[in-house]
Amino acid sequence: MITNLPPLSAIRAFEAACRHLSFTKAGNELGLTQAAVSYQIKLLEEKLGFPVFVRKTRRIELTQKGALLAEGIVEAFSRMRQTFQDVQDTDASELVISSNTTFAVNWLASRMFSFQMQNPDIAVRLVSYGPWEKPKFDQSDVTISACYLPPKGSLYIPLVAATFTPMVAPQLADSIGGLNSPEDLLKLPIIDPDDPWWRTWFDAAGLPDADLTKWPTSRMGSQALEANRAIAGQGAAILTPYFCRQALREGQLIQPFDLVCEAKDESWSLSYPRQNKNSRKVRLFRDWIVSELNRDGLRCPEPILLGDDQSTLPIQSSEG
Repeated sequence: MITNLPPLSAIRAFEAACRHLSFTKAGNELGLTQAAVSYQIKLLEEKLGFPVFVRKTRRIELTQKGALLAEGIVEAFSRMRQTFQDVQDTDASELVISSNTTFAVNWLASRMFSFQMQNPDIAVRLVSYGPWEKPKFDQSDVTISACYLPPKGSLYIPLVAATFTPMVAPQLADSIGGLNSPEDLLKLPIIDPDDPWWRTWFDAAGLPDADLTKWPTSRMGSQALEANRAIAGQGAAILTPYFCRQALREGQLIQPFDLVCEAKDESWSLSYPRQNKNSRKVRLFRDWIVSELNRDGLRCPEPILLGDDQSTLPIQSSEG
């Protein structure tokens, strides 16, 4: 019994020569010369201790032992080719999207059906990660993140700017006679008072000393969760207007003040590894999401290749 296989290069040359019964045609398939294929077959025969081909004028024939060997080798390579093809077909037809909670709940969930209808051959697997998790950029085809920049070598597209302003349920505002000035917000429970966006907004509103310490410390870490609490009338939340458009239209929330702040250098973004730039499924999803945002009046730049100067440290924002 042979415990050590012959060199793989010799086995590949033998398999191709078996199918073509020609060293020249096998060489053309493998990118080798006829002499190089002949040399690999010679190595194989030396390793086995018997000839596998009979060399005749302008043609070759398998020996009896060569034919027995060919039966198994050709079948094995055929199965390997099919296995690789099956894996590639599966990979090409399944798009894995990793997204943080806010974008997954407030944007993707209501629009993904449109992408799937336009691309019925692509199966979508949406994997949302929790508010306090760091996105695993290497475990999905594309990643949508807010607090972390992807690693260098990634292609990166800012999607939605991190703007924020207080929002409340109308019945909660009515319970104190309405919200006529920023000071009135302090009469209401504050959802996630430790969120740094609150301090930034009150500073911009002319209340740098606003006391938020009387409310219980909490950090939901996700606007999707904070908005649900605000809609339920549990308090005022600091939210991004773009993600609350439906709740505002339907009167579930109101934006009592025009003042909207923006977190510098922060945004929800789409990224993918550089090696995925020519992937059909990634390209289709990227173009679709940009088109959807354009319909909403948002303009996204061309993909940016992140270099060594890009930070991957977490950004302190409302979205974990």
